[in-house]
Formats: sequence, structure tokens, C-alpha cells
Amino acid sequence: MNTLIEVSDLSKTFTLHQQHGVVLNVLNGLSFSVRAGECLVLHGQSGAGKSTLLRTLYGNYLAAGGSIRMLHDGAWVDLVGAEPRQVLAVRRQTLGYVSQFLRVIPRVATLDVVMEPALARGWSKADAQARAERLLGRLNIPQALWQLAPGTFSGGEQQRVNIARGFMVAWPLMLLDEPTASLDDANRQVVLELINEAKAAGSALIGIFHDRAAREAVADRFLDMTHDAAPKQEYVYAS
Repeated sequence: MNTLIEVSDLSKTFTLHQQHGVVLNVLNGLSFSVRAGECLVLHGQSGAGKSTLLRTLYGNYLAAGGSIRMLHDGAWVDLVGAEPRQVLAVRRQTLGYVSQFLRVIPRVATLDVVMEPALARGWSKADAQARAERLLGRLNIPQALWQLAPGTFSGGEQQRVNIARGFMVAWPLMLLDEPTASLDDANRQVVLELINEAKAAGSALIGIFHDRAAREAVADRFLDMTHDAAPKQEYVYAS
């Protein structure tokens, strides 16, 4: 399968200005690639930089060095140093991100929140609504809630709305930040099915999963992000 993302010698630092300019080296010389149909799971203790890596790949954090090359619209784009318009174009068409928490939009109905990525790609409203309704149904969001704003929902319901939105369209690349955290067994299984369906459709995924069973269900390879693992090691999961 084709490689869809190549990360080379990536570094990310944080400067603590309130602590006399102390510099934290969170990512240092990180290199890996992910192919279509593959899920790379980030492994390491809390504080190893897993979520920082996802946010850097998405462009929320500015890398200190290295390259993040993604196959976008048939051409390679390096997001490190890319113009904002290029980053936004990649996010619209190529790179999906399921974060831990839903950024609630006031007074916007749940169905509209989930439909938005498809409408932004030019889907008809009917097709987008049908897909959104299927996802919300699979994730056990009661139909009575679909026209309500998700800001009124429980944390678990908001998380499932966020997942439905994240899987609304077929992304060539997906970043998953603990998508199964805090879900019950039934909804966790639905999320794992969605991930495996995305893999089967050719998506390349990079994810964080603290639940061992979830990792076993979706991982093709692990990336060891333990701070003393130098160089970073990639390995195939073995049960």
C-alpha cells in the first residue's frame, strides 16, 4: 500500500517563560511513516508526548524542526513551514482529527455538527443527513437529541457526537486521540468497527489508545515514544 505520511527528524519544544525560560524538549528526532490501510499506535507513559505529536501533526503546535510530509491531492506537502492556507486545505480534504473532547458550538443542532465536514466537501444535504443519521444511530445517540445542541449533553454523549463527526467523511489520514476513552463496551466496539472500516477503505491512522483490548483490535504497528527509547522504535504488535 502507498505511504500517505512521512515524518522525519521531527522535534517540538516548549519554552516556560514563567520559569526563567526553561526549554522542554518534548519531541526529539522522531521519524516514521504510515501506509494506506494501516494504524500506527503511539505507545509510552503519560507525558511521553503522544498527544503533543498528534497536535503537531495537525498543525495546532508549531514544530521546532524536521518535516511532516503528507500526500495531499496527489502531491506531497510538508506541513512544517507550510502557509496557513495549505494547512487549512489539508485539513479540509486529507487530514481528519478525532480529539478527546468536542468543541461545542452554541445553538447548533447535533445533526448539523456531524454533517458539517460532508457539506464542506460539497455533499448534498440529503446525502450528508443520511450518513450523519446512520453514524448517530450506530453510536447510540437517541434520535430525540439530534436537533438539540450537544452542549447540553453528558460527557459521554458529546464524545460520541465528536466521533460521529470525525468519521463523517473518508479521510486519507486520521489522527485519533483516545477515541475509546470513557466509553462503555457497546460504544467502544462501535468505534473500533469504524476504525477498522476506515482502514479497509484505505485510510492511514495514527492513534492513542490506553485500553489494551482496543490496541489489539486496531494496531498494525506501535511507535515507542518512551523518553529513553533512542532512536524511537517501531514494532509489530504480538499478542
